[in-house]
Amino acid sequence: MKIPRRDSFKRAFTLMELMVAMAITAMIVTALVYITSNAVDTWNRSRAELRAARQAKVMVDTMAKDFESMVVRRGNSFEWLKATNTASVQAPKLTSTNSSDLIFFCAPTDRYNGAYINNATGSFPGDVSCVGYRLYYRDPLNNIGATFQTFVLKRYLSSPSTDITLLGNDPHKTDNTFSNLLGTTDLATAFKPYFAIMDANTSYTDYVCENVFQFVVTFNVEVMHNNSLTIVSVPVGQSSTQVTNSFRVLGNKITKGINDDTPSGVTTDEWHAGRVASVDISLTIISDAGMDQLRSPRVLTTEKQADFLAKNSYNYTKRVQVPGM
Repeated sequence: MKIPRRDSFKRAFTLMELMVAMAITAMIVTALVYITSNAVDTWNRSRAELRAARQAKVMVDTMAKDFESMVVRRGNSFEWLKATNTASVQAPKLTSTNSSDLIFFCAPTDRYNGAYINNATGSFPGDVSCVGYRLYYRDPLNNIGATFQTFVLKRYLSSPSTDITLLGNDPHKTDNTFSNLLGTTDLATAFKPYFAIMDANTSYTDYVCENVFQFVVTFNVEVMHNNSLTIVSVPVGQSSTQVTNSFRVLGNKITKGINDDTPSGVTTDEWHAGRVASVDISLTIISDAGMDQLRSPRVLTTEKQADFLAKNSYNYTKRVQVPGM
């Protein structure tokens, strides 16, 4: 009888070989985790930047449309635009120091919620509105007892007409620009009741966009100096070079500051005779993740605020051409 042959002896892994294999596997896993973590961080940063860019676009486009239809009538002493660097907007851990109140006359297409632009009767009770912008720290939808607070930019549009049939039964939109605002020499005082409506408003009415930490409006004024046109830039708010508290456009002159300060390089008469050629809108948007950190119990010291903004905020600027004054 033939006896089958035994299989040859099979050699097993040694302990050293297993340790080498485990070390190689650990290095590969560590590299994969590192790459994946970086990829996720990059994706999160890209998503945050995209979201911030969309929010910035909403604000800039809305404000740009108003500036592009800005209305100024020459030959009078009435105030047609006023921008004031107001008191700081305070959040629990971070304070916005650039939060200008911006008020001016314009002819936006939404002055009748779009309903009266193409009205078949051709009966237009008015085309000039007054618009005001203000920054808040509140819940975008409900500012009473709300916990989801953020920096919110709001826009109030005063209608040219008080016609209830056109504007509906919403008294919030029945303010008559022609009766209450046009022809004033102190636009800020005249617009106070409308800012008060916006201050007390607890709904999303007048809401433009959120996470707007601060914005600076720079007026580029065209001045005739030494028989040539020159541009004088006046930022309302704190910029890298200067701090301007207010800027006013009247029917007979342009002024800067309460004491009518004249920018360096031009005379007072040249400055008063200038015209606004364009406006630069500069804003800082905080990401959603950054706002979550501000709402969390985590303490944000003054020393860490600059680092926080560097990691969680994005800056945007757009120049808007203003129609001839």
